Amino acid sequence: MDAANKSVSEFVLLGLSKSWELQLFFFMVFSLFYVATIIGNSLIVITVIADSHLHSPMYFLLTNLSVLDMSLASFATPKMVTDYLTGHKTISFDGCITQIFFLHLFTGTEIILLMAMSFDRYIAICKPLRYASVISPWVCVALVVASWIVGVMHSMSQVIFALTLPFCGPNEVDSFFCDLPVVFQLACVDTYVLGLFMISTSGIIALSCFIILFNSYVIVLVTIKHHSSKGSSKALTTCTAHFIVVLMFFGPCILIYMWPLNSFLIDKILSVFYTIFTPILNPVIYTLRNQEVKTAMRKLKNRLLNPNKTTPLHYF
Repeated sequence: MDAANKSVSEFVLLGLSKSWELQLFFFMVFSLFYVATIIGNSLIVITVIADSHLHSPMYFLLTNLSVLDMSLASFATPKMVTDYLTGHKTISFDGCITQIFFLHLFTGTEIILLMAMSFDRYIAICKPLRYASVISPWVCVALVVASWIVGVMHSMSQVIFALTLPFCGPNEVDSFFCDLPVVFQLACVDTYVLGLFMISTSGIIALSCFIILFNSYVIVLVTIKHHSSKGSSKALTTCTAHFIVVLMFFGPCILIYMWPLNSFLIDKILSVFYTIFTPILNPVIYTLRNQEVKTAMRKLKNRLLNPNKTTPLHYF
């Protein structure tokens, strides 16, 4: 077989650093963050399911966001942590493509879900009299299903694109997981054209969705400003929490995919941010800033600590 057409069977993940001391530090920090992410988001899911007072559209969407955050944290972090222990930092070609698929599946789905949560808050605050008729349980289910459909379609387009790339030699991925911005630079073709494809399929989509979300939250905040009630204060707290999650999630994605030929160091920092740090922001923000969730968690804790105490049951 000609060397120019030789395919690559595996990739070497260079990780975040070659220093053993830094690798040990990353192992401890990322392990703690991963465990905290799974526990925190699982607690949100269990709390919302267990407390009937939280059986509302907003918390239904929040539960799905928690599931997505756990998935996003799990597609690469466990392997990275394991690699630090074993020193085995290779990944098969199929494994690399699988990581690309799940990364874009979860991020694409979360983008649409965050837009659904923004739509929910917009109707609740700007059109409160129409909220019950517009945001029905079936509408919530449809929004979640639509977000997963969009996520699958987006991830499939990225995987099909990656499978068409010719890899003929270099196989060192300068990151701790496979993603198109770093993998396509190993292909034996002009990376400029590939960069344009990525900007058009991921960067512009992320930027456009962020602009739409930003405008919707501006409208909501302006609406809240004209009210000075206790309910408005609660709405402001909720929307602020939502917008923090949106900003922390979209910021790194836009920077990575709008400038795919950026510094590898910057890309690594941004990748760590939205795959490891951002998933833990969901439970931190929503539990520390939301009184309803904190109250429901206290009730759940008391119920678990006092199992013999009879409490009224609630049904749908």
